Amino acid sequence: MKPLTLDRRKLLGRALALGALTPLAGCDFDNLRHPDLADEFLRLMSGWNNEVQAALFDPNTLAPTFKPSQITRPPRFNAFYGIDRAPQVDPATWRLNLTGRIGNKQPWRLAQLRAMTQESQITRLICVEGWRVVGQWGGVRLGDFLRLINADLKARYVSFQCADGYFESIDMASALQPQTILALDFLGAPLTAPFGAPVRLRIPTKLGYKNAKSIVALGVTNQFPSGYWEKQGYNWFGGS
Repeated sequence: MKPLTLDRRKLLGRALALGALTPLAGCDFDNLRHPDLADEFLRLMSGWNNEVQAALFDPNTLAPTFKPSQITRPPRFNAFYGIDRAPQVDPATWRLNLTGRIGNKQPWRLAQLRAMTQESQITRLICVEGWRVVGQWGGVRLGDFLRLINADLKARYVSFQCADGYFESIDMASALQPQTILALDFLGAPLTAPFGAPVRLRIPTKLGYKNAKSIVALGVTNQFPSGYWEKQGYNWFGGS
């Protein structure tokens, strides 16, 4: 993504640019003689969508919260594999490795995260497939953690590597939103393997696939890190 400097005039210009591309809608995207044209059009559309979502995002606006009686029971498992393949991570040996624009890259242990101030939230997770569930998560504000490790808060992206090979990234503004947490607990107990033990990202302002589970590394960077599903065509910003 290019840096976002979106004003009313630029937004209009981009809208006109998008309009200029609308004849492509008449193309036969299934025509194998023109795969590059369709791919480029979709890439431009997704990039424009990312910029509009980022421009509309207000880090001071909170996602809706819910009552304990509204929690979805039983909770719903979601991943790109079956529940029996959820990675088993030993919390005693787990370390969170830190990379990129971070002043203190010393790996973190679970006990250190537990010693930080804990936040609890009952929020809704919305899947790109259309279903939604309400759950209770507890953990450490990501913004507090980034400040504690002396991360460059002016960097553009925060990235996550997971024990199952999944990877994801978010913009810094979303990382600093107060409801974005490194979750350690789910439904009042430590996370279990299917739900992202020992540490997962919980970010209620974004779609479910942005909520990386079983995180083993966190990075701060200005280089676009992309994500597992984004590499397969999903929109990167993925939220409000």
